[in-house]
Amino acid sequence: MLDMQELLASAVKFGASDIHIVPLRPPLFRINGDMIESESSPLGPEDTRRIIFDALPKKLVEKFESENELDASIAAEDLGARFRMNVLRQKDGVAAVLRVIPSAVPAAEDIGLEPQLVKLTELPRGLVLVTGPTGSGKSTTLACLINIINGARREHIVTIEDPIEYVYPKGSCVITQREIGPHSSSFAQALKRALRQDPDIILVGIVWAVLGVVIAVIAALRGRPFWPWLLFSVAFWPLALLHLIFVKHRVRDAGPLEEDE
Repeated sequence: MLDMQELLASAVKFGASDIHIVPLRPPLFRINGDMIESESSPLGPEDTRRIIFDALPKKLVEKFESENELDASIAAEDLGARFRMNVLRQKDGVAAVLRVIPSAVPAAEDIGLEPQLVKLTELPRGLVLVTGPTGSGKSTTLACLINIINGARREHIVTIEDPIEYVYPKGSCVITQREIGPHSSSFAQALKRALRQDPDIILVGIVWAVLGVVIAVIAALRGRPFWPWLLFSVAFWPLALLHLIFVKHRVRDAGPLEEDE
């Protein structure tokens, strides 16, 4: 009987970037940009439900049943990879898409980062936005840059992610990795608390809420380098969003953040 571990192993073996588990179709793998069906039989709605739910802790299954949406991650140390998983409910039943994430954080030369981008790791303070469409390498780029800092500086890095993707090796920095759900209720709450955790650098996996960006700006004003990525296809939109936030909220100083507004 087909299970998640077999699908994960096949994805790594064939060099797939993504796995699609969809009712009424065999499992599919995205390989070199193309969706390729596996040789398995088509999965029924009960099959996809079993495969997906058996790979999740009970509390996450309950969360999905309540919200019909779920982001999670699966660690497979024996395969040398982690997997970011999005679970959804669609017209034919429960489905999931998994992104393959290598366990090792890639080096700059492995992903073709230009020297001027690597120099961002030398910034003493500021706000850094890494933007682009889905699958363009935002998470990988940030992980690479953070790992360079981890080997060159002696600082405290706080990451806020949903879910945690790359796990950083022990280096000269202290890296506190927090995941929305298990470790904090929301990005805004985790960001607010991060300012009280003596951070030198704050990395945020994605900033959805205006409040989150406001806190990011305040963190930058306080001198904490802040490394978020925003899910926009062009760089103009994050800059326009920040401009609107400055106008609306009039962020002029870095006063206490004791009240939610």
